[in-house]
Amino acid sequence: MILPETYSAALLLSILSMLCWGSWANTAKLVPPKWRFELYYYDFAFGLLLAATIAAFTLGTYGKELSFADNVSITGRRQIFYAASAGIVFNLANILLAGAIAIAGMSVAFPIAIGMALAAGLILNATLGVRANWMPVIGAAALVLTAVVVNALAYADRVAAAPAAGKKRTSAAKGIAISVFSGVLMAAFQPVAELSRQGDIGLGAYSLVFFLAAGVFGSTFLFNFYFMNLPLQGEPVSFSTYFRGSGKTHLLGVLGGVIWCAGAIAYYAAASAPRTAQSGRSAYALGYGAAVIGALWGLFAWKEFAGASGKARGLMFASLGLLAAGLALVALR
Repeated sequence: MILPETYSAALLLSILSMLCWGSWANTAKLVPPKWRFELYYYDFAFGLLLAATIAAFTLGTYGKELSFADNVSITGRRQIFYAASAGIVFNLANILLAGAIAIAGMSVAFPIAIGMALAAGLILNATLGVRANWMPVIGAAALVLTAVVVNALAYADRVAAAPAAGKKRTSAAKGIAISVFSGVLMAAFQPVAELSRQGDIGLGAYSLVFFLAAGVFGSTFLFNFYFMNLPLQGEPVSFSTYFRGSGKTHLLGVLGGVIWCAGAIAYYAAASAPRTAQSGRSAYALGYGAAVIGALWGLFAWKEFAGASGKARGLMFASLGLLAAGLALVALR
């Protein structure tokens, strides 16, 4: 399999993972307004599995390191189980994130969900004593949690000032709650995925992403069956509606999955680089930097806070500043 051999190459892959993970949801914003996120997600899951399969039999097959096929043949069933389980956990978190984006927008859903995931991970590490110097970890977690609260206040102010405010107040609470729940689930995704890489017969980058994608694709039919019948917003939608989408609409969903998969491959390829080439904490912080990238897309590309009060916009930019500061502390601790 092809892996980075220098620090600069690994760092560039980490930056690529941040950009991809923060940008895939733009494809969900580009679909027709009446195309529900549940329908979009079938194409997303297919695109993810398609890209993971192609990468496994191309980039994962050539190069100096153990090939994808050889890695799968010698690895343990437990490692494959962990990777697929990570995909299932991630999938539920990401479906909730997609729902939160549909309700609250990228500028709210990304910072709250991914910020919660980062804070939960940092607090867990500090609790378990993973880092000897836990004060910077607690400081970073405090900054990130403050950013989440400030972002929620900005969103609440935005919807309170919108027309028909009486209707929108419930939607504000719903969008925030779904984002928080998504983040809590997402916090469990990385630790489970890391278990699949442990040991002498652990999964390599391309193998991990392949089985993770398989877990996503398989569980999508189960989770989506629930959300289509008991939707987060709007009326129930039938599966037959999926076949009434245009080719462009389906292609956008597939592209979203491909973009997310590219980010996952870049992240785990950088993590699998030789120890002297790994970017360490910077890579970890950059992965969660997707929260800032997603929020910036929502603010500047999709104008989600256009017409909001100066207070709401000020709170939003303050939340992003706090989140960036927390990420910087994570990278430098």
